[in-house]
Amino acid sequence: MLMRTDPFRELDRLAQQLMGPGAWSKPSAMPMDAYREGDEYVVAFDLPGVTADAIDIDVERNMLTVKAERRPVAKADDVQMELSERPLGAFSRQIVLADTLDTEHIKADYDAGVLTLRIPIAERAKPRKISIGVGTGHKEISG
Repeated sequence: MLMRTDPFRELDRLAQQLMGPGAWSKPSAMPMDAYREGDEYVVAFDLPGVTADAIDIDVERNMLTVKAERRPVAKADDVQMELSERPLGAFSRQIVLADTLDTEHIKADYDAGVLTLRIPIAERAKPRKISIGVGTGHKEISG
């Protein structure tokens, strides 16, 4: 068996017993992946243990904000917590979106603790062909 050495683990455990669960631990950032898939950007956030109704997604101009809250599991009065490493509380992450993304048509899906946002690329940002008129001296843009 492999043991992780952490000299402050006992101190953290004692502090949690004195102050209550979640009071000593600091929230960590939501880990995420972001990638382009075809004509959309995909952003996936790991939110294990968070219910879908505890997630809030907002977009203001080009700022995407994801907020989530992991709430404590209801316990019986006679339960004494021995170890609490899973962070509780509110988590928030902000991402600046490029102007080339269509923030009006973002789709969100939450499955197995992963929040996946699909953000389409705006039509104006997609490559388009420019046709050249022969003998007319003007150019025409076709979509």
